Amino acid sequence: MDISFFSSRKIVFTVAACWLMFISMHAVALFFIGYTWSIAFLDAGVTNLLLFLASLVVNNTLRFYQPDKGKYLNVVAWCVLLACMWLFLSRWVLMYMLVDYPIYRSLFDRSLIIRGFVGFLIISAAGLVSMLWYTLHHQKENERRKADAERLAREAELFNLRQQLQPHFLFNSLNSISALVGRRPEEARTMIHQLSDFLRGTLKKSENEFVSLEDEFTHLQLYLDIEKVRFGHRLQTEIDQEEGCGTMSLPAMILQPLVENAIKFGLYDTTGMVTIRIAASCEMGYLVLRISNPYDVKTVRPKSGTGFGLSGIKRRLYLLFARIDLLETNGENDIFTTTVRIPQYDKGNNN
Repeated sequence: MDISFFSSRKIVFTVAACWLMFISMHAVALFFIGYTWSIAFLDAGVTNLLLFLASLVVNNTLRFYQPDKGKYLNVVAWCVLLACMWLFLSRWVLMYMLVDYPIYRSLFDRSLIIRGFVGFLIISAAGLVSMLWYTLHHQKENERRKADAERLAREAELFNLRQQLQPHFLFNSLNSISALVGRRPEEARTMIHQLSDFLRGTLKKSENEFVSLEDEFTHLQLYLDIEKVRFGHRLQTEIDQEEGCGTMSLPAMILQPLVENAIKFGLYDTTGMVTIRIAASCEMGYLVLRISNPYDVKTVRPKSGTGFGLSGIKRRLYLLFARIDLLETNGENDIFTTTVRIPQYDKGNNN
């Protein structure tokens, strides 16, 4: 364990203040039972300094050794041994310093049992506090490492989801560019520039980044411009944004795969003009996005949670918000609608 109990200044000042108070109380007690002030402070200073060192030994031991369940007696035995060593050493030092005071030696020896008991209690208390502190710190470190591991796993899975979605769009766009090069080179050149701008914006965003709805619509427009080159007049879009929703946030790059899914089901099986509708509204702490497209019930039978990108988006929303109810699909009256609800609380706790 790398961190020390005394790594905090607040703890250092608190321990120092408590120990100075204990030395003062010890000296006053000795004075009232007949010691002079000089002998009382000498006794209190030496014994408590050595007692503090013994407590530091216990603290440092528990910093690197945390007893398993059923082995706490090892700590108690270590405290008993330290108390005996402290009592012997403090007696030897004080007798050496006060050799000319035989009465003091007699009084000291008569108080050995009390001194030893008090010393054991203080050393044990220091050991208990140290054990609790290091145990709690160890638990916090484990929780932090676990949270970091889970965050890295989420980010890896989110990245994997993006890698699954991007090639589909990229391949379609390159195929369209290839088809346009011979017949309409100017449109092919325009589409290359649009694709470059779209991919550049994509690379600047991470999957767990939150952006404003206005920024997301700006990026989405690049995608729609590319698709309109592919499908020409057949693809029409309508974007309806409720006032006040532009500043609300949502996960970056979440609209594009939803719109791509709508284009797939709306245009791939038809030859006529199709209108994709995108609506954004603010509803009781949620940003609600609805993407609608017509579909032919004879050739397409949309099911809840199916379709290209929808399962990936649902998984991504779960990773970001730990909820499975934020994406819904519905097919009625030849209209397929995907609804996404984005909570507007603090996203920092979910990333």
